[in-house]
Amino acid sequence: MKLHDLQQLVSQTVIARFGADLPAAGLSAAPDHVAADFSLSWPLSAAKLLKKSPLELAGALAPDIAKLPGVAGTDVVPPGFVNITLSAAGCAGAITEILKDHAACLKNPANAGTKVLLEFVSANPTGPLHVASGRGAALGDSLARILRALGYTVESEFYINDAGNQVRLLGESVLARRKGKTVAEEGYHGDYVKDLAAAVSDDSGWTADDYSRFAIDLLLKGQKEDMAAFRTHFDRWFHETELHRANEPEKLLALLRKNGMTHEADGAVWFGEPNESGREEDKARVLVRKDGSPTYFLNDIAYHKNKHDRGFDIIIDIWGADHHGYVPRMRHAMAAIGHDPEKFKVILHQLVHLNKNGEAVKMSKRAGEFITLRELTGEAGTDACRFFFASRTPNSHLNFDIELAKKRSQENPVFYVQYVHARISSILRSLEEKLPAGAPAGPVTIRNAASFAPGLDFTAAFDGYEFAPQERKLIKKMLLYPAVLKLCAADLTPHYVTTYLTELAGLFHPFYDACRVLDPDRPETTAARLCLCRAVAGVISSGLDVIGVCAPEAM
Repeated sequence: MKLHDLQQLVSQTVIARFGADLPAAGLSAAPDHVAADFSLSWPLSAAKLLKKSPLELAGALAPDIAKLPGVAGTDVVPPGFVNITLSAAGCAGAITEILKDHAACLKNPANAGTKVLLEFVSANPTGPLHVASGRGAALGDSLARILRALGYTVESEFYINDAGNQVRLLGESVLARRKGKTVAEEGYHGDYVKDLAAAVSDDSGWTADDYSRFAIDLLLKGQKEDMAAFRTHFDRWFHETELHRANEPEKLLALLRKNGMTHEADGAVWFGEPNESGREEDKARVLVRKDGSPTYFLNDIAYHKNKHDRGFDIIIDIWGADHHGYVPRMRHAMAAIGHDPEKFKVILHQLVHLNKNGEAVKMSKRAGEFITLRELTGEAGTDACRFFFASRTPNSHLNFDIELAKKRSQENPVFYVQYVHARISSILRSLEEKLPAGAPAGPVTIRNAASFAPGLDFTAAFDGYEFAPQERKLIKKMLLYPAVLKLCAADLTPHYVTTYLTELAGLFHPFYDACRVLDPDRPETTAARLCLCRAVAGVISSGLDVIGVCAPEAM
């Protein structure tokens, strides 16, 4: 049984008794102090429309819901809740679904027809990736994994700004270092520029452009290595120079002119009408400067038209919080190229504040005073960085405690979650030592319950089994996992997963303390609890995977 299935049955019950044109009948987890598994608040939202009291509606529904498969009973609670308790068969069915094919429980085939493009990180290739890029990488890659798990067709992309003034400045900075000269104030001053200059073996006849290309290629190689080490995958690394080779900015400008979306003033070409409405999205913006050079805005619209022309239904960009003012003008531009602006999503992520030994670590990229992503992962570990970066909503500042991330104790949330997976793996490994090989447990052997050979029906392991309260809490929590991923997709943030995993891990510890798993004298109980443990491990492994964190078998 899946929560979605029970949800569907409850909805059908509501429709059968009261009709279809009413609020949706959604289930939620019952509060911990309530002796039930799920709760239906529908009577409260439908009472006014039906002109009946919530208690009356709840009383009418409760007997019908109690008859549904997988339900043991219902209770009506003021002011109009229907509390639902799962039957043993319902609990067993939930575990069985997870064990059979957990990935299939998450996918919705209807989502496969929706093509999503996620563009993130897209750091200028003028220096090593820093910590803020790491947060964008963790956010974007986690969302891509979550959307794929739900069945969406997803591609991820890194946009390389390898044209423009910053590339020129980088080349000039490396050239200055190479010649032993002072780097211009507006140039790049980090030690990595010295390293780039030192890496040049033969620069006879080189121009500043040659230095730019050399530096860009070397830095981009490092960025790709950093992203691979950070378990961040990109289906495409899109170069801005691709747009210029195909004359896409010029073609876009011609299209905007044809559609009356430009005007000329002060020798420049502008996007939008000359008379401003006062709204940010309606303000005119320069597309081509007086000297005839294109602005970043023109190139960016051309890039997004390229995305649109590739057939993506939803386009998601992940930017730093300093791009807040850029969002309305890009939404306006998306409408101008024929893309529904409601299907253009921008996620703005706030800064990362690093703390080490109780002191703030200062960062300034151009001055070279910054912690690189490679340095941070080298000290704190990729798992901790991915988990910590995913643990806050994007619009919240993130305080990253380096010392906490390094701790191998339950104070560290990623260790706390991973430890449960490792403990379950240890239980399964110790099975052969503590139980006779092939000890019978009804139709399902304990050995099969541990290895979970494909094709077995694990429902038999729960015949006549009475679930302890600690086991029911675990099962209820696992049933909520697909809903957590859907919430992540709806709100475009993975932080619900880290919260969920921490809570699931917190429920496993009291279960393990109260319920003996390996019991040679009770093979049926052992088989049932092994199935439950493996289901928990499967959900934890899935949850860690969608945020790019490993699920270790030993710690």
